[in-house]
Formats: sequence, structure tokens, C-alpha cells
Amino acid sequence: MNEDLKYKIALSMLPNIGGILARNLVAYIGSAEGVFSQSAKALTKVPGIGELYARQIKKSNVIPKAEKELEYIDKNGIGVHFYTDSTYPRRLKSCVDAPLIIYTRGKMNLDTERVISIVGTRNATEYGKSIVNDLCREFAERKYNILVVSGLAYGIDVQAHRSALKYKLPTVGVVAHGMDMLYPAIHKQTATKMLECGGIITDFPSNSKIDPTNFIKRNRIIAGLADATIVVESAAKGGSLITADIASSYNRDVFAFPGRSGDTYSKGCNQLIRNHGATLIENIEDLEYFMGWEVSDKVEAIQSSLFIDLNPQEQKVIDLLKEKGELFIDQISGEIKLPVSRVSAMMLNLEFKNLLIALPGKMYKLR
Repeated sequence: MNEDLKYKIALSMLPNIGGILARNLVAYIGSAEGVFSQSAKALTKVPGIGELYARQIKKSNVIPKAEKELEYIDKNGIGVHFYTDSTYPRRLKSCVDAPLIIYTRGKMNLDTERVISIVGTRNATEYGKSIVNDLCREFAERKYNILVVSGLAYGIDVQAHRSALKYKLPTVGVVAHGMDMLYPAIHKQTATKMLECGGIITDFPSNSKIDPTNFIKRNRIIAGLADATIVVESAAKGGSLITADIASSYNRDVFAFPGRSGDTYSKGCNQLIRNHGATLIENIEDLEYFMGWEVSDKVEAIQSSLFIDLNPQEQKVIDLLKEKGELFIDQISGEIKLPVSRVSAMMLNLEFKNLLIALPGKMYKLR
């Protein structure tokens, strides 16, 4: 049995200890296993862990549960990704309340060049379904290296997955329960197809009870995995609006398709746009414009001519991004061996020269 993984899973199962406190524990103690071997007195020295939480950790019976979960994982070929692992999705890792652990099934690259979440009402109309279908078709026609994320729920969510599959785009469904079941069960056929081109993600272990709060919790993963969240149809209240709000809190782009005044399932999108919670888009061209995806040969030629004016450090950054694609500022700092403060000023200068695009989470790519 993988002892290290066992303790990581156990840490994620501790009651009342969320991702932030759990990361504090690992940061101060040094490992997940160390959390369970330390005395209660030592645990109280960790910020946020008082005597009550320390006693709860010492009295918890999560180790046997973690052992059982590990057996289930091994038997069913489920991937496990701890937040310190290199396989943990980089976009999600930058979110303050990201889950400690995620479980995955399928064939997916969560660090795909472009990741878009598409969410909306469970009562999708033909208008909403056609928007989703057209988006996925145009993603495929433009040959974007893109991953479509949604929640495998009724309506817009499952339409996003089915349209992605139709046009041979990888798609991932984030569910609000363990891998031992699928809700709603009627989407099992779609979920099975997704395992060959994408897959299923959750932060819930097997045998988790389905609870309404689970769906709100999973929405942070839908938002955190993506560069942008697109809301296609929503009532005045609903889970897609919560996802949009979470995405905004992560400084990710949020877009919404408008609907006719008075339509029940356009009220949420119109409200988002009116309250500046989302940017109005009407087609893929709008999305490309706001995301900075439009790159012409003319622009690339202009960039090449500008490179001669770069200093050696700036040229290193350009060469690095040419090679790696998208990078976080701390990754750039490590690669070119300069402090983040200096790199930050340099990146701003390169933005002014129209050579870079700044992405959410202090990530950069060439324009």
C-alpha cells in the first residue's frame, strides 16, 4: 500500500479541516503523514489550528477510511492528485480554496493550452443548446487545443459534453459525489464516452452521500480549472450564477450570452451582464477578442521585428514562452533566475510592447 498517498487521502478526510487549514498543516509540519504523528500540542502551533481542531485530528478515525479508499482507487484505476503533485492542474492550484486532492477517471490533460467551462440552466431551451453546439463546432473548426469543462448535470451542462464529443473535443465533467456512482444516472452513456476523450473529476471519495452543498462545492472546481467560464442560459437564481461568481473571485474571465427580456432562462445571464458580473458575448469572435486568441501573421511579423529592441533578459523571457507556451510568473522567475519583483516589471514592459498577454493568476503567453 502506498503509505504516503494513504496519509494524503486521510488528511483530505479530516472533518472541519478544509483545504486552507490542511495546507497550513503540511506547510508547518512538512508532510501529510507528519500531521497524524505529531502531538496535539505541536498541532496547536500551526496557524488556524487551536486546541479543539488539534484534539479532533488526534481522535479522528480517517486512517482506516483512507486505506479503504486506496484499495478502491487501485482496483478501479482512478487517478489521485494531491495539491503538491506535478500532476495537479496548475490553474486550479492557484485558487485559494482549491481542493486538497482530486480524483480523476479517463484520458485528460487538465493543463491543456485553453480550458473553457460552459455552464447554465438544467432547463435548457433549444436556443441555449444551439449556442453550445455552435461554440463547440467552431472550437473544432479553428483547431483550438481546448478542453471543455462542465458539471454533467441536466440541460446546458450535458449539452456541453455531448457537443464537445460530437466535434471530437476533450471534455471533463466535475461531479458532486465519489467515483463509485454517477448522478444523474441517465447521463451514464455520455460519461462513458467521455472517458475516452476527457473524463470525470471529483474531490469526493467513494461512498460520499449526495448533498445539495456538494454541488456548490464542486462549482469551485469547474471555475478553477478554466481560463474562462461561459454562462449559457440561467434563471434569476441557480448554480451557474454561483459558478460565475466563484470564477470572478479567482480573477478569471466570465462571459454570458444575452437572452430576450422576460424569458425565464435568460434572466440570470441578463442580470450578470447588467451587474457587470460577466462580459456580453454573442459568438465565438467575441470570445476570441476578449481572450486575446486572435493572432495574425501580420502581428507575428511585427513581433519579430520588435525582438531586436529587447534587452537580454527580455529576450530570455520571449524565448522561454516560445518554448513553453503559457507560464506563471514564478515559473518564469525560476527559469531565468531573477526575483519575481524584477520579472513583474519586465512583464509589464513587454505587455506595453504588445508582445505578451497577461492571463488570470499572473500567467503569461505570447500575443
